[in-house]
Order: sequence, then structure tokens, then C-alpha cells
Amino acid sequence: MLLFPVLLATSLWSCVDMQSAPVQTPELQKQVKGMSASMSCRLGDKTVMHWYRQLPGEPPKRILYVSGGTPVFDDSNDRNKFQARNHPTEPVYGLTINSLTPRDSGIYYCAYWFYQGTTALAGQRIGYYNKVFGSGTKLIVSEKGSSPPANTEILQKKHGNQIMYVCIIEKFYPELIRVTWTDEEKEITDNVVKGDTWQSTKEDEYSIASWLTVPAENKDKKYYCKYEHEEKKDSLPAQVDSIDSMKTAPQEEDCKTVFNRDQLMHRTAYLVYVILLLKSFMYYLIVLFFICRMWASTKHQGKKA
Repeated sequence: MLLFPVLLATSLWSCVDMQSAPVQTPELQKQVKGMSASMSCRLGDKTVMHWYRQLPGEPPKRILYVSGGTPVFDDSNDRNKFQARNHPTEPVYGLTINSLTPRDSGIYYCAYWFYQGTTALAGQRIGYYNKVFGSGTKLIVSEKGSSPPANTEILQKKHGNQIMYVCIIEKFYPELIRVTWTDEEKEITDNVVKGDTWQSTKEDEYSIASWLTVPAENKDKKYYCKYEHEEKKDSLPAQVDSIDSMKTAPQEEDCKTVFNRDQLMHRTAYLVYVILLLKSFMYYLIVLFFICRMWASTKHQGKKA
């Protein structure tokens, strides 16, 4: 999987005219099973356009190429699946994928042949070309549609001279979401910890938590947890009338659950690291033992000679 991006970057770098590299839009597209997906590719001049698809774990494979406005398919069975189109006046090429299934998820590339020059071969001058790929459009096809967060809340707890706010956003899809903390004036970046999204149910729904720690003397200041999801944007206020209202039993229990989950993840990662370290050390001892044994055997034979 790493080889193709390297070759792709090399082909783009080797082009004489960097402006000739195809520009693909969008970079990422998410669709639901049964729908269609469209993407476009812009060039500096009109040319013969090729479209490739790279499925997970496989090399890129050409789907079709467009010559003179007519698509030529590598597999005739793809005629109903893919539709290629050209802009009548501009060098813009499009590809539409119909009746999407999760198996269509992958990266789609447009490409064209770039004339590099000529070279001498058997006394003849022969022209040679370099294929230039676009940046690619990643397509993700899901069994279900996107959904906004089903539950949001801010848990609050006082620890000594500090107040910790925990913003919990639950059961949304897809997992892409932006969470920020703000006061009444600007975004806050200090003393903010954003956790990773985790899958909370078997229905492909995700949740996320973010922490903000502020001095206890700022208890009357207003803070907000803002999130931006493709289905919904919202701002949750974190200011309370009294610090005593933070000490409800359900909130304390939820906080402990969130903190314990985070501690468990870090502890698991640490244990895995220690195990790998010990495993590497054992391999080192075994290799060292055989090296010493071979060295001793060679030294012994030298003395006999």
C-alpha cells in the first residue's frame, strides 16, 4: 500500500510542467449504499483521460479511458456501473459510480499520459511518456446514513482549586466530528484534552469526550463546548450557578467511567509496549548467545590448527 503513493509522488515530481498535474475534487466523499457518487478531474488542456480504482489491499486497476468523448471500458460489465463525462468547453472530466455498495469503497484516480521527450533506441528516435495521476478521491460507502449526536451533556467536578468540565457527545455517525472549547470571546486551547472517538454500540455509532480544566475562581465564567458534525452544529454551556450542583451522584459516576476508560487505554498501551520491549530483549539475548557460541567454536578450531 505504501508503494503506490511513492510512485504517484515520483510521477508528479518528474513532470516538466507541474501545472499539468490533475486536480481532483472532492478529496473525500461518503455515501450510503444504493446511492451514486460523482467526482471530477481538471487539467490544463484536453487530453485522453484514464480512470483508475484502488480497492483496499489491491493495486490500482484501470476502469476506463475516454477518447474523443467516448468511454472505453476495460471490463464491459462496468458499463452500467460507471459513467464518464467531459465538459463541452473546459478540460474537466467527471466520473459517476452508480448503485453503490460497500465493496465500491476505495480511492479513485484520474490519470493521463504526459509526453516526456524522445530517446535513441536501435538508431531510431522514439518518444516516451509518463503517466501522471491525480491526487485521488477517497470514497467510503456505508450501510447506513449519517445521523447527528443522539445525546450530549457536560459533566462537572471540582478537584481542589480546579474545575474539570467533561463534554460527552454520544451516538453519531460518521465518526468525523470537530469539538472545541470557547469562552465568550475566543477558542480555548490551553488545558484542553480531546479523546479519540470510540464505537459505543454495534450499530456503527460513535461517541467522543473532551476535557477542559480551569481554575476554581473562574466558576462564574461561561464556557462552551462546541461541536461540528456534518448533520448538526451546536454549543453546550458549561457554566453553573453553584459549584455544589456539580456533586450529584450520577455525574460523579459518569466522570469516573470516562476517566477509567481513558486510564485503561493508556495502561493497555503501556503494557503492550513493555511486552514488545521484553520480546525484543529476548531476541537480542538469543542472537548474542549464538554469536558467542560461533566465536568460541572458531577460536577453538584456530587453536587446534
